[in-house]
Amino acid sequence: MFDKILHANDGSEHAFQALSLALAIAQQNQSELHMVCVEEVPYLPEFIEEVRETTGTAARRFHGVLQRARAMAEERQLELHTHVVAGHPVRDIVKLAADLEVDLLIIGATGHSALYERMIGSRADRIIQLAHCPVLVAK
Repeated sequence: MFDKILHANDGSEHAFQALSLALAIAQQNQSELHMVCVEEVPYLPEFIEEVRETTGTAARRFHGVLQRARAMAEERQLELHTHVVAGHPVRDIVKLAADLEVDLLIIGATGHSALYERMIGSRADRIIQLAHCPVLVAK
């Protein structure tokens, strides 16, 4: 049913719980599994060097996340395709899901306060609204 799955991981425990679910679904459906980590770039950087610096920082920041995710995938004998990008998390996750033509996007719920959710909204909500494919939000 799901030939290609994308999991978005920010390094939180919620994200790794979502990864466990993504691995189980991928194993059950013999799906191709991708994982993306997005390092947020300042909305209006002053110089291109800020973007380059953030991109380099993203690779270093997510090194441990990628290692842990690959180890989890190896335990299940699954191949995990990883992507690390610098940009806007919602926009870039949705774009990668469309570019890869995934059948399912799996994300973790981070759990902000009720006030934050009402005032700002959550990234999960925006991803659900913008994604072209079904989105599974794991708690």
